[in-house]
Amino acid sequence: MLTFILWCILFLLCWPLALLALALYPIVWLLLLPFRLVGIAVGGALELVSAIIFLPARLLRGPRPRSA
Repeated sequence: MLTFILWCILFLLCWPLALLALALYPIVWLLLLPFRLVGIAVGGALELVSAIIFLPARLLRGPRPRSA
């Protein structure tokens, strides 16, 4: 919603630039998509490494008591 409000303000101040931004948005989104996918993959790999490192401590801690 904030992006739309900012675009409306830009449209009121400089409508050619706002229309250019509206036309280029899908192209920029497609260019940034591989970086977003790499970020998701790296985040998942780091979560896996973290889980492997903390697994012995979780096993030694034992079962957790159940909450009522």
